[in-house]
Amino acid sequence: MAGWGQRSQGGQLITVLARWEYNPSPASIVGTLSRQLNLSPSAAELVAKAGFEDGDEARRFLYPRLSEISDPFEIPNLEKAAHRVCQAIDQGQRIVICGDYDVDGVTSTALLVDILQKFNTYPKFIVPLRSEEGYGLSRKAVERALDCGDKADLFIALDCGTNSFEEAQYILSCGCDLLIVDHHQSNTPLPEGVLLVNPHVFGEEECQTLNFCTVGLVFKLAHGVLKLKRERQEERASEITLKDYLDFVSMGTIADLVPLTNENRIFTRIGLKALSQTKRKGLSSLMNVSGMTARHGVRPIDISFKLGPRINASGRLADAALAVELLLSDDASYCMETSLKLDSFNRERQKIEKNIVEEAMRQVESHQSESHGIVVYGDDWHPGVVGIVASRLSRAYDRPCIVLGKDGEFAKGSGRSVEGVNLVEVLEDFSDNLESWGGHPMAIGVSALIESVEDLRSFFDRSVKKFTETHTYEKAVKLSTYLELEEASAEFMDEISLLQPFGRENPEPIFATKRVVFQHKPKIFKEKHFRFYLSDKRGRAIQGVAWKMAHRVPVVNKPVDIAYRLAWNSFGNQKVLQIELIDWRETH
Repeated sequence: MAGWGQRSQGGQLITVLARWEYNPSPASIVGTLSRQLNLSPSAAELVAKAGFEDGDEARRFLYPRLSEISDPFEIPNLEKAAHRVCQAIDQGQRIVICGDYDVDGVTSTALLVDILQKFNTYPKFIVPLRSEEGYGLSRKAVERALDCGDKADLFIALDCGTNSFEEAQYILSCGCDLLIVDHHQSNTPLPEGVLLVNPHVFGEEECQTLNFCTVGLVFKLAHGVLKLKRERQEERASEITLKDYLDFVSMGTIADLVPLTNENRIFTRIGLKALSQTKRKGLSSLMNVSGMTARHGVRPIDISFKLGPRINASGRLADAALAVELLLSDDASYCMETSLKLDSFNRERQKIEKNIVEEAMRQVESHQSESHGIVVYGDDWHPGVVGIVASRLSRAYDRPCIVLGKDGEFAKGSGRSVEGVNLVEVLEDFSDNLESWGGHPMAIGVSALIESVEDLRSFFDRSVKKFTETHTYEKAVKLSTYLELEEASAEFMDEISLLQPFGRENPEPIFATKRVVFQHKPKIFKEKHFRFYLSDKRGRAIQGVAWKMAHRVPVVNKPVDIAYRLAWNSFGNQKVLQIELIDWRETH
């Protein structure tokens, strides 16, 4: 697999050196922030890079508090939605909930169901069966949700439904009110009578400050319901602590890759701490089977690579409702049994994924090694993993990739891009030849007749080539600040931790140090990686690791400049400071 600065071409890996970018913050601002916040100059520069010039504003960012979240009724239609939910609770109406099968959808469903149960309201909930009912608010999923004997009074769609005009119309025709809570972009208006909570349909300005994923919006809806009921002085509402749901919110927010700014930062910062101290038996058991140890805290990477994949695996290979039931259950034996089942699904997913990746790479090496854009197809490729395979291929070959599997007469799948290539623009001129398609610049879903796959492959190659010729993009390592190795310390890590959690629009800092000498030959392990030790000017040894860089081992006893992240390497009850090498270059 190609790493940073590496590209596969004609089956051979070649080195592509990245440009280093460093834009120092004004010394006056750094000095002011350092004094006002009692931070080291290097840490103060990180704060300045985050966009802060004033100590008070920066302090709110570094020390987020739940009391600073906004009034939920500032979100368009949310007050109406809260009133409708309260009406359903007060009148004992039948509620049906349909959530999506990813982490955002699962946590959204679990949060809302739990809140309703606290008010002795027990909704029916489903999650679409991926292989049978397709994505989102499909007609099949709606019919299964409404097949509950008595007529439903309120249908709530979570993380889906914004673009489901016909399905919404059908729900309304059944004499059921429809509330949609979603964060996806809108392509078409919904029927009159639908109550929609989705900031993305109310203008760009609102989106910038209300950039929640669905579980964030459901949290705001729960806040609104509690607000109304507390105004009525209902005792039950005063017994519910909203903060207790931030573990769900942090999981969905991090997994869905929304910006970790504004209220999302508050949710995730507090929610990750809540996760590390969770009393939910379902989460505890899932963390246990995932190999997580919460004693050093829960990190975004734990959600992205441990909890998230196991929750997603249930939706990819079985029924994501299992994951919802797990999050809601208080039965320790059931929770462990279900967690093991999700873990088994994940291992099965990994095996399926590995086989498809190997087969897809053989296709690439045989027929598309020189292609600018890659399209691969397999008759028996599982639809639940093609998106993951596309991500792996795009990283391996540093090129946009579309991976398709057979679904009747259609080839359906997903595409993933690389920095600098907009998939939406690349495919736009071929859209008339597709059964369906849509997505974002970096990720798309595609459906086409099987017989048109070859035409798609040819077009995609030409279109990516044309796009890259007319849009310049150069790999770059964006440095946060330059450090001396002596500055890398436990105290400095404490300062860095104030900026966590890192994610979209709050990236993890990348440091650089000049004229570093590797005095001992790095040790390669697992053929792809290497470990090393560096010494600072005081003679202190600092351990380091370089992932997927075995093809670029620095020369011993020759000064080089290094770009890296700093991290704690935790094992047992110990934490050791570690350099994670990103890139290096000869000192000039």
